Amino acid sequence: MQLKRADVVTGALALLDTDGLDGLTMRKLGARLGVQAGGIYWHFTNKEALLGAMADRIVGQVTETPLTPAPWDAQLAEIAHRLRRAMLAHRDGARVVAGTYVTEPNTVRGGDQAMRILTDAGFPLDRAAWVIFTAMYYVLGHTIEEQAQREAGDWERRGSELAGPELRRAVEALITADPEERFAYGLELFLDGVRLRLAEAQE
Repeated sequence: MQLKRADVVTGALALLDTDGLDGLTMRKLGARLGVQAGGIYWHFTNKEALLGAMADRIVGQVTETPLTPAPWDAQLAEIAHRLRRAMLAHRDGARVVAGTYVTEPNTVRGGDQAMRILTDAGFPLDRAAWVIFTAMYYVLGHTIEEQAQREAGDWERRGSELAGPELRRAVEALITADPEERFAYGLELFLDGVRLRLAEAQE
């Protein structure tokens, strides 16, 4: 059976889940798919192009189903939570998405959706783009650290080595907190600022 582009992406994501981003090589992927590396390069000119397609597959989960009818800020929060969950579904998923700048269909669709939410709410086009990029950086940064904490597995020990009891307690509270609750709290802090800027723009 002829190897299809979608098959390569599916195999690459499966390899990502088992070996992580650092273990993802074209040679390993070819062995998993039962083809020579040339069969992969027929569909992707290099590893960067493959990673871009993998990132687009991951973020595609964000727009698979319609958003819940709600005010703009609730919909923006829903997109952020969906993106986090989509990246968490794959080992090193956030690192894959963060390391690529693609114009694949799912990525464009998600960006257009977020842009329309903000411009419909009253943001100028350029500021809407800034809000989206800032939100993306927060989601990526939080999720990268969340996945790194899973991989490291010894953050509590590192926290106990810090000097000063107050700092140790603060770090312990950070490390032991529910990641989703911590993410939601930070997202609300961000949205508070966005709401303020929107109100200023409408004065």
